[in-house]
Amino acid sequence: MDDAATLLRDVFGFDGFRPGQGEIVEAVAAGQNVLAIMPTGGGKSLCFQLPALLRPGVTVVISPLIALMRDQVRGLREAGVAAGALTSGNTPEETEAVWQALEAGTLKLLYLAPERLAAGGTMQMLRRIGVGLIAVDEAHCVSQWGHDFRPDYLRIGELRRALDVPLAAFTATADRETQDEIVTRLFDGEEPARFLRGFDRPNIHLAFQPKDSPRRQILDFAAARRGQSGIVYCGTRAKTEGLARALSEDGHTACFYHGGMEAEDRRIVESRFAREDGLIVVATVAFGMGVDKPDIRWVAHADLPKSIEAYYQEIGRAGRDGGPAETLTLFGPDDIRLRRTQIDEGLAPPERRAADHGRLNALLGLAEALECRRKTLLGYFGEDAETCGHCDLCQTPVETFDATEAVRKALSAALRTGEWFGAGHLIDIVMGNETDKVRQKGHEQLPTFGVGREFDKRGWQAVFRQMMGHDLMRPDPERHGALRMTEAARPILRGEAAITLRRDTIARAQAKRRPAVKAMVSEEDAPLLSALKAKRRALAEAASVPAYIIFNDRTLIEMAETKPSNLDQMARISGVGAKKLDSYGADFLAVITGAAEEMHPTRRKLAGRDAGAVYDRLMQVQADLARGACGTEKPLSCSASLLAKVAERRPSLPEELERLLGERRSERFGAAFLDVLREAS
Repeated sequence: MDDAATLLRDVFGFDGFRPGQGEIVEAVAAGQNVLAIMPTGGGKSLCFQLPALLRPGVTVVISPLIALMRDQVRGLREAGVAAGALTSGNTPEETEAVWQALEAGTLKLLYLAPERLAAGGTMQMLRRIGVGLIAVDEAHCVSQWGHDFRPDYLRIGELRRALDVPLAAFTATADRETQDEIVTRLFDGEEPARFLRGFDRPNIHLAFQPKDSPRRQILDFAAARRGQSGIVYCGTRAKTEGLARALSEDGHTACFYHGGMEAEDRRIVESRFAREDGLIVVATVAFGMGVDKPDIRWVAHADLPKSIEAYYQEIGRAGRDGGPAETLTLFGPDDIRLRRTQIDEGLAPPERRAADHGRLNALLGLAEALECRRKTLLGYFGEDAETCGHCDLCQTPVETFDATEAVRKALSAALRTGEWFGAGHLIDIVMGNETDKVRQKGHEQLPTFGVGREFDKRGWQAVFRQMMGHDLMRPDPERHGALRMTEAARPILRGEAAITLRRDTIARAQAKRRPAVKAMVSEEDAPLLSALKAKRRALAEAASVPAYIIFNDRTLIEMAETKPSNLDQMARISGVGAKKLDSYGADFLAVITGAAEEMHPTRRKLAGRDAGAVYDRLMQVQADLARGACGTEKPLSCSASLLAKVAERRPSLPEELERLLGERRSERFGAAFLDVLREAS
């Protein structure tokens, strides 16, 4: 793994792997078939990009969205890696450049959309260019019953067989059922090396709220995070447009995104979000896998997601840089009815519908949790976790009560009315409200009429919502959404089990604004961070790339906090690889120190490494001996590249050094150079 560590430092600018990355890189580089489930923001891309540089031939990367591919290609090129993409979004010049690189044998990574595999000449082209590895990003798209299913992903298994090369599949979230489907479809059922990395994203704050003036709740949440990039997910296209308008009227820079927009309009939003700081995108889940922006500081759900996997994937788009990020998910009984109906009316077979109800139940269990949300979420993914101490429930524990009697009253009302009515009518019955509908149906004569006057209407709405959340009652699509009791409710109804619910204490129109999130840097370092961001923005605009392609926020924050005073120190900043140091190091150093540092290009390649200090010492010795020990001989010197070779190779014997320097230079500098090298070892 020495070569991998060197590439990690010199190309990608990192001193070490994140937890779990190293062994995945080693397995992929060794040519094993691999299935890796890693959290969003956990460094999946590096796990195939770095092995691509270690393995012979071209690595083909199958990725689902053009925007994602373009960003990764830009980032690799900025790091000095030969990468390209063949997509429908290419200009003719871009496509020609990729073909030339393939013909010349210089391209290391080729990105393709799965739809490209359907084109007639693709297979012949891939056979001809010498593919050494296939990497599949977002591998869960192969699952036919997943919400991100892409039919052309089913062609990848055939591609692997035809090219007879190893395949590495990556995804952020896949339950056991989906993992097995990936193995069947991509690996023909032959077990790959599986890596399941921890799902915990401790930098992301988790919070849920029952809907109570939901537009105002979202506006308040955004107001406390003004100026920060965020995403608001909505259940309908119309809501994205209305909420984006409301955010704009509230002083935010906001736009909407959904599948009904023209492709060019969607591309404009994607491009703006990548380039602009502080933009809010209000979107349906159509705005998803292509989001590779590392400094999204918050994600809000104006409506309940489809499943716990969808929730995890969507909130995972926040804080990919490892910095603090926040989430808020709103939910209500209408959301639960909608999600149940979508499952029941879908085309999936009965066993799949049952599994989808289970996934929704897991999300509702998280929404209605009574203790630590992170512990509940990680428990679903099979991980044991300690109470986190900083989710909304840990920070503000909920008030609970024994709801067994209240739930039995609600169930009794449903049963005595034939399970033909929704929550509103059942609440009127238990509260004793003689509405026209109650009198018309004769329900004021029921034994359950008026038995629930201990709660007001809002209290009973909370009880019914939580009953639906605990899957004690489900809307029946064949009865126009009427609530029916599930098997899970029978033990409670018979007095064989008890249930505890939370006592909702939200006051209407009084949703509290949470305080602004913790500043990314101290007040003292904030002006420097702003100046570094301004420099980044100017360089990004000049190069027509997203700002984070230059450096991400975490790298700029480390610069602002450590304030490197020379390029050697700059090279030790996380995210500053050799190519980026060469391209941008002096510009950012000038912002920090107020003056540009001059450094020979050869020396700059050694910046931040031990060889750099050795080079400096050799250069000093050479200057002292340029005219010989007595100072009267004919001047003699070594080139910068020759000194760099000596500094990197560090020969320990005179004959080894002579082979590098030649006889004349070895005679003059050899003994002194060997002294320097011995001191450095």
